[in-house]
Amino acid sequence: MTDVAAIEARLSALAQRGVQIIDPRQTYVAPEVRVERIHAGVVLHPGTRLQGARTFLGPGAELGREGPVVAVDCVLGEKARIDGGYACGAVLLRGASAGSASHLREGTLLEEEASTAHAVGLKHTIVLSFGTLGSLINFCDVLLTGGTSREDHSEVGSGFIHFNFTPWGARGDKATASLLGDVPRGVLLRERRIFLGGAGGMVGPRQVGFGAVTGAGQVVRKDVPEDRLVVQPPRAVDQPFAADQLDGAEPRAGRQIRYIAQLHALLAWYRQVRLARVPGSREDVREVMSAAISTLTLCVAEREKRLAAFLKERGEAVPRLTAPELACPLAIAADEPYVDHVAWVRGLAAEDVARCVEWLRAVESAVIAGAKP
Repeated sequence: MTDVAAIEARLSALAQRGVQIIDPRQTYVAPEVRVERIHAGVVLHPGTRLQGARTFLGPGAELGREGPVVAVDCVLGEKARIDGGYACGAVLLRGASAGSASHLREGTLLEEEASTAHAVGLKHTIVLSFGTLGSLINFCDVLLTGGTSREDHSEVGSGFIHFNFTPWGARGDKATASLLGDVPRGVLLRERRIFLGGAGGMVGPRQVGFGAVTGAGQVVRKDVPEDRLVVQPPRAVDQPFAADQLDGAEPRAGRQIRYIAQLHALLAWYRQVRLARVPGSREDVREVMSAAISTLTLCVAEREKRLAAFLKERGEAVPRLTAPELACPLAIAADEPYVDHVAWVRGLAAEDVARCVEWLRAVESAVIAGAKP
């Protein structure tokens, strides 16, 4: 069978499964893509290229609404969208969307109804449910939480950059991940939203509290406490600089350990709550949850690698960061019919919310405690 004939055969097999291919002449599906991992109701617009054996598109997922899309080893949940651009290894949960000219790299996880506008670049960035990124944004090594719904969500204004590289030492380093909100409270979808004003940026590693607002047109260089409106004026700096100079290990090492601990808490939430709740009849949801877990595991490994390089260059011991097996305090069951995760979280009683926060805090605290000599 010729290459053209093989491509046409794959497209025909997808169409028979209920996939809507707007123009087969302008749609490419690589031979390693497994047809059974593309669900009925998927819409592939002209210019779509699917590659990679990991590729999974849940019911109603859509690619290329606003322009060509190259999607390599991406996992999209029900009604998730990539409107245009390039994505490799990205995971988008139910209803999440990325606008045209997106550039989504490995370690990208967008939870339910999280979204980006156009020309947004993401790598090792996690946006919890409903979080919204404007246009012309570059985020690497960020975790964003906060907000309760599509009408009340954390947001980053257009033209914002997270600066995740520090030039000290022989090669510089990326021990600079920033935490916006936090995991133990953020996953329960009950916290105040965070707003970062556009036309600016943030020098990692920063921590921003729930309810905080940063004004537009600034570079945030200091932490922002909860419920504060902050504009930080730049200060003039003119001093000698040596290319191989090093800063001390702290406070950056401690901040990176906390970030890793937060990722471990999020992994516990996904494994013991999100995945554990999904019945066997919802294979599509289970597949997306498993992919999210793999992405979070990848993010942990990346942070540990960056932290180790940072500490070794400064002659410091590299801690062993392990998460304890602390059981979720709730009785979790894979009930039929499946209740969407957001609806389930919203239905939790106040006492159950408090127990979950305490549990995830305990996971975080145990990782941090284990890192101390």
